[in-house]
Amino acid sequence: MKKEKKIIITIDGWSSCGKSTLAKQLAKELNYKYIDSGAMYRAITLYFLRNHVDWTKPALVSDALKNITIEFIYNDKSKESEIYLNGENVEYLIRDLVIAEKVSDVAAIKLVREFAVAQQKKMGDEKGIVMDGRDIGTVVFPGAELKIFMTADNAVRVQRRFKELFEKNPNVTLEEVKNNLEMRDYIDSHREYSPLRKADDAIMLDNTDLTEKEQLDIALKWVKEKNN
Repeated sequence: MKKEKKIIITIDGWSSCGKSTLAKQLAKELNYKYIDSGAMYRAITLYFLRNHVDWTKPALVSDALKNITIEFIYNDKSKESEIYLNGENVEYLIRDLVIAEKVSDVAAIKLVREFAVAQQKKMGDEKGIVMDGRDIGTVVFPGAELKIFMTADNAVRVQRRFKELFEKNPNVTLEEVKNNLEMRDYIDSHREYSPLRKADDAIMLDNTDLTEKEQLDIALKWVKEKNN
C-alpha cells in the first residue's frame, strides 16, 4: 500500500469563518501538526499591551520582539496544541475582546509580520502541518500543496463570533462584535504588508450553510486528490 506523502495545508480567510475549527479537524484526522498563526499575533499583542509598548514606534517594536518567545505545546488533556508566550500558557488570555480589538493593528506592522512569518516558515520544514491565518497561502507557504480560502456570510460570521465571546463575557453586545469584525476585515485586507487575499491557486470554501462535518469531508476529499 502506497504511503501517503505529508503535505502543507494552508487555510486563509476572513475572521470568524471557522478557519481554526477546520484546521484542527484536518490536523487531527491526518495526524498533522496544527499551527494557529493568528494566535501568534494575538500573543505578540498581549505582550505589547502588558509591557506598554508603543507599536507606532519601529525601534520600540524591534526591541520588544527580541524579548518574545512563542511556542506551541501539545496538551494531552485537551488533545490540542496551545500557545505559550515566554513560557506562559496564554491560550485563553489571547481570546479576549481587548486583544481582538488591537490585534489587526499589531499584525499590520511590517516588523511584526516578518518576525512571525520567519517562525512560521521554520515550522513547515518537515511538512505534515495545517496552518491557518490571513497570508499563509500567499506569503508564508506560497508553494503549499493545498490552499483553502474560507468565507461565509457576514451575518453568520457575526453570530458565530458573538456566541464564542458571549460564553466568556456575557456583557459583550452583538453591535460590538459586528463593529470589531468589520474593522478587522478592513485592516486585514487593506494593510500595506501581506494583506488578506485569496491566492490564485487556492480553493474557495464557503461554509455559510455547511456543518463542521460537511466542511471536513470536503477538505479531506481535496487532500486525497492532492495525494494521488
